[in-house]
Amino acid sequence: MLENYFPVFIFILIGIVFGIAPVITGLLVAPHRPDSEKLSPYECGFEAFEDARMKFDVRYYLIAILFILFDLEVAFLVPWATIFKEIVHTESVKWFGFVEMLVFIIILVVGYAYAWAKGALDWE
Repeated sequence: MLENYFPVFIFILIGIVFGIAPVITGLLVAPHRPDSEKLSPYECGFEAFEDARMKFDVRYYLIAILFILFDLEVAFLVPWATIFKEIVHTESVKWFGFVEMLVFIIILVVGYAYAWAKGALDWE
């Protein structure tokens, strides 16, 4: 029984080696010569204008979360669209597959309309 998992174990081991080997090689081979210019903070080639811990407006985070939310929905729509012909030709799941995705899209549209109504998509 355990011999079935041996290839998986080897695959994980090879993955760990390929992940750690470049880091260790870089630590051993790369020159380590820090100086004040290398260790100084910079912002696009210039000295930092202000503290990096400044407060950001919540709208930045809201837009980012909304982008991730609606971007991930495409990850659910694409696989469904690729097998749509198979869904339509299979009599047992024809209507179930269609209604399921219709409910999914309706939930998305309601969420989008709610975010739009609350002004989350407005930028001043």
